Amino acid sequence: MKKVFYTSRKLIKDLKKGNENAYAFIVKTYYKPLSNYAFGLSRNTFKAEDIVQNVFIRIWEQRSKLKQGFSLKSFLYKAVYNEFANQYRKEISINKMEKKYYESINPLYEEKSEELDRLMLLVEKEIEQLPPRCKETFLLSKREGLTYVEIAVYLNVSIKTVENQMSIAFSTIRKKMDGKL
Repeated sequence: MKKVFYTSRKLIKDLKKGNENAYAFIVKTYYKPLSNYAFGLSRNTFKAEDIVQNVFIRIWEQRSKLKQGFSLKSFLYKAVYNEFANQYRKEISINKMEKKYYESINPLYEEKSEELDRLMLLVEKEIEQLPPRCKETFLLSKREGLTYVEIAVYLNVSIKTVENQMSIAFSTIRKKMDGKL
């Protein structure tokens, strides 16, 4: 990009013509300050970047509609504010929709909750009955979220041993739970 000194009028004129250097100049000059402004509105770095990028994309796409003799800086800040407001409105409507969805399934969940609690107690009781090494391996996998490799390293055993212990744990729990479900 070659260095060009732009007056506001020339910048808009070149931008309307599709001059990519004019567009790059605007992005380079205003991206950081606009991002900071958008962050102040949204308090989220990723949202702020999305807002500013959307504004720049829209400016490029609608460059032919730009009018001569307006303050580009004011226009950009106003565009960022409007984009933030639009995204905020969308989030509010999505949150309302999610709330309605949750409220509609909540009664179903509460009915199932007692049954689920009963089952969880039975499973935990059966886990407690597992042989010590098998129980430890199972809990490292299911409660701690460790992979078989991590468990093998932690317990200083082979991965095959971990796989066998998990297989024993699952089959034992399944057998003992079969009549209780």
